[in-house]
Amino acid sequence: MPCSPEEIGSLFLFEKLTPEQLGRLCAEGRVELFEPGPVYAEGEPATCFYVMLEGTVVLSRRVGGDDVEVSRTSQRGVYAGSMQAYLGDRVPQVYNNSMRVTEPTRFFVLPADTFASVMQEWFPMAVHLLEGLFFGSKNTQRAIGQRERLLALGSLSAGLTHELNNPAAAAVRATESLRERVAKMRHKLAVIAEGPFSRDALADLIDLQERTAERVAKAPSLSPLEAADREDALTDWLDDHGIEGGWQIAPTFVQAGLDTEWLDQVAAAVDEEILPGAVGWLNYTVETELLMDEIADSTARISHLVDAAKQYAQLDRAPYRIVDVHELLDSTLLMLSGKIGPRIRVVKEYDRTLPSIPGYPAELNQVWTNLIDNAVSAMRSTGAEGTLTVRTALDHDRLLVEFRDTGTGIPQEIRGRIFDPFFTTKPVGEGTGLGLDISWRIVVDKHHGTLQVTSEPGDTRFQVLLPLTAAEPEPTEEPA
Repeated sequence: MPCSPEEIGSLFLFEKLTPEQLGRLCAEGRVELFEPGPVYAEGEPATCFYVMLEGTVVLSRRVGGDDVEVSRTSQRGVYAGSMQAYLGDRVPQVYNNSMRVTEPTRFFVLPADTFASVMQEWFPMAVHLLEGLFFGSKNTQRAIGQRERLLALGSLSAGLTHELNNPAAAAVRATESLRERVAKMRHKLAVIAEGPFSRDALADLIDLQERTAERVAKAPSLSPLEAADREDALTDWLDDHGIEGGWQIAPTFVQAGLDTEWLDQVAAAVDEEILPGAVGWLNYTVETELLMDEIADSTARISHLVDAAKQYAQLDRAPYRIVDVHELLDSTLLMLSGKIGPRIRVVKEYDRTLPSIPGYPAELNQVWTNLIDNAVSAMRSTGAEGTLTVRTALDHDRLLVEFRDTGTGIPQEIRGRIFDPFFTTKPVGEGTGLGLDISWRIVVDKHHGTLQVTSEPGDTRFQVLLPLTAAEPEPTEEPA
């Protein structure tokens, strides 16, 4: 179709150009009419720069196997296509989106190499500025992305240190108490050895000790009321049998799962004169077993925390593999438990029947971290207690991971900007504005999923939808 310098000169993009410049554009470009349908596809070589003269244009981005619409307009003069041609081969020259038209639409079409030439010839200073902005933004985004990860690492390290300190301190205390109890047992053993105990009586004591240790290992869980009733009964039994300090021994026996029936068996197995010594000896046995259980529980807790840290960091794991999202969620929640704190209740609504999915687990953990961190910040800002609900479910052919918080909510006027790089509502120094941007790129670009949000005061939900199957992983730049 004929190109009119007057027509393209009326577009806001070209309105400041001279007649000679407009003439060159018409000579080297063309006006083309497109019928409803695709104009170009995302990922194809970017060969042309398009400026709409009249019609309706739709821009979309590829998400998994679907094209998701990101813009639809009939505004005259809008442009798309090879907008980075002036950068040459320093960046991949491919279309960053797909464009189609919904009605017969006319475009002024300029070849990419002509667009690059006129930019460099007519606006050399502007090109330098644009180059600096483009690459500077990339570098800044990468550097601040590293800082975002370091801040997250610091927060996680603080939480992990706090979580490790509790069981470690408990193990140390139990070890000191155990050393004291063992010393008393040695003393009691010496007393027993010097006493008037026959070989059969000593054998009975040893048998009782073994049976007592077995009872400790199988101690039932009692309610506070049941424990109090059993303590009273044991105290009365010990007092009735002339054993001093029964009120001190009874709570330990209750914790070990011992009752008056067991004491009756003890009384029947030993002579009356040695019963107090036997009960004292068995009390040390019970305390020793309970302390060893406490040490075992504490060290198991430490081991569990270390395993969770390894699971979170995905150490010694393949970067791309089949993963159970529940394992990833649990490790992230455990790593962040110190930051979540006691005022926020965590509710897990997992569908454990969901299949494992292919993905990059370390980066999915980064997504969970960012979304949980934002939810915690939103709830803390209210000054009240809150609830974080983590839900998994099957959503058609995708796996849903939803984070719901009872915080202040996201105002409608900024909801469309929260995924933009460097946009943040946190106070200065507390956020870089890259957490949601990084999460978006990990979910959408790397996993071909969807990240969406709904929000009102007291009910904000971030939903991550991941495909159950995926194509072979593509080598991509690490999210910055």
